[in-house]
Amino acid sequence: MSDSLQVLMLAALTLAVTHTAIGPDHYLPFIVLGRSEGWTYRKTALWTFLCGMGHVLSSVVIGGIGVAVGWAVSSMEWFEGIRGEAASWGLMIFGGGYMLWGIYLAIRGRGHSHPHVHADGTVHDHPHLHDGKDPEEGEHRGSPHEGAGHGKQHRRTLWTVFIIFVLGPCEPLIPILMVPASKHSFWGIASVAAIFSVATIATMLLFVTLGHFGLRFVKLGFLEKYVHAFSGGAILVSGLAIKVLGI
Repeated sequence: MSDSLQVLMLAALTLAVTHTAIGPDHYLPFIVLGRSEGWTYRKTALWTFLCGMGHVLSSVVIGGIGVAVGWAVSSMEWFEGIRGEAASWGLMIFGGGYMLWGIYLAIRGRGHSHPHVHADGTVHDHPHLHDGKDPEEGEHRGSPHEGAGHGKQHRRTLWTVFIIFVLGPCEPLIPILMVPASKHSFWGIASVAAIFSVATIATMLLFVTLGHFGLRFVKLGFLEKYVHAFSGGAILVSGLAIKVLGI
């Protein structure tokens, strides 16, 4: 193994950890959605892993195609810039919509809640008004909680986040790492891509783990009914961070 390839591999590790750590869009959506949706750590970590895989593999595939057809670095940077715009707008639109939905739920007067554990390990809070009336009377009576409306909304949330992460580029990977690695061999490209991918996903999981368990100590009290709104606002801010700060 040449010294230059070793330098590229070290750069892949360093860039992956740094790029992921300073980019809240890599982990904040999973932390806040896990809190507001009542996900278990296992489910939160699973979806972080799946979205992380989609995030890095999409860039690896595009980078491989670019190297194979001889795209210039500038061309790949331009294409990745378009993907970055799509990802930032996707997070902002999703976060804004989720925040408005959370505000709507809070305005409807959802007060305290009671936890309910599903067969897949998902934990949800059943909200009730303080006057003793269920805001959606009959929703959980005589029919499974995973009804058509709830199930579809839950799946939409998961797959929307996944698609946004697939669209989101790993900006440093393609122009800075894969093109120079292509001058060595196929294994040079594969090694650099693998190191970057594993380090990115591992860093995402680390921050999500810290956030997931850290939020257990945060008690919102009477503001708990706004947890969905807070989560949407956090996702909106992470999308703005990509667009404004370019991270």
